[in-house]
Amino acid sequence: MSELTRRILFAVIAAPASIAIVYFGDWALTILLSVLAALAAWELFRMARATGAVPFDLAGMSLAALCPIAVHAQRRGIYSLSLTLIVAMVLLLFASAIWLRGPGGKPLSSVAITAFGVMYASLFSYVYALRYHDYAVGAGAGTLLVLLPVLLTWVTDIGAYVFGRTFGRRKLIPSVSPGKTIEGALGGLVSAVVICLVYVRFLLMPYAQLGLTIQGAILFAVVISVAAQTGDLAESVLKREAGMKDSSHIIPGHGGVLDRFDSLLFVMPIAFLILGSLLLPVPQ
Repeated sequence: MSELTRRILFAVIAAPASIAIVYFGDWALTILLSVLAALAAWELFRMARATGAVPFDLAGMSLAALCPIAVHAQRRGIYSLSLTLIVAMVLLLFASAIWLRGPGGKPLSSVAITAFGVMYASLFSYVYALRYHDYAVGAGAGTLLVLLPVLLTWVTDIGAYVFGRTFGRRKLIPSVSPGKTIEGALGGLVSAVVICLVYVRFLLMPYAQLGLTIQGAILFAVVISVAAQTGDLAESVLKREAGMKDSSHIIPGHGGVLDRFDSLLFVMPIAFLILGSLLLPVPQ
């Protein structure tokens, strides 16, 4: 089976299943995000080890997996996640480095990379936060709100590829990603703006009773497109430092979790942040 065939088969199965899980939300979505966060942390630590670092893999993966669970528990009112608890976890990692690694075990890089890996991988939690956004009333509205930045990320990627192949002349950042061009980046951005306007008008407004002004939709699409392309470049930097082509081979035809969701890890927290200011209720 060719790589393209594997990619298509995986997408045909995974895309509808993922949408269904987002729609159902609750523990189904929490478990999915928890698994993705743990795998993303593992891949990041795997790349770090290729550079000579020695992160706390198991502790980092466990903490990353706990983050979506903590967000779910907080929404359910089970407990309130505090900044003090997060600081305590970092200090615990630091204390562990003293006893388990010592000065010869690269304690500074071990703690720093582990803490960064947990933070980076736990950005998956923003999918849950966006699904249960205060402005999204009902499962359908929450699902449509999640799918908006996901769709814009996907459209940006396709638009950048098509415009880059057709019109690309000037390299964007050749030292990081030789195939990306300025023309492709602009093409992805324009594609995102067009699709955002259409999505808001024909899906978000009639079915979620939420809207954006034309200026707000354009601003949102531009910011998300830039974030998506930055997220893609960020992972490319990490892979280049580690000397890897893919973060792993977990997903058939797609490489690893970070290869597939690197853009979304940048997009989702930004989408959650700015939608709170841009979203408008649509009068019924």
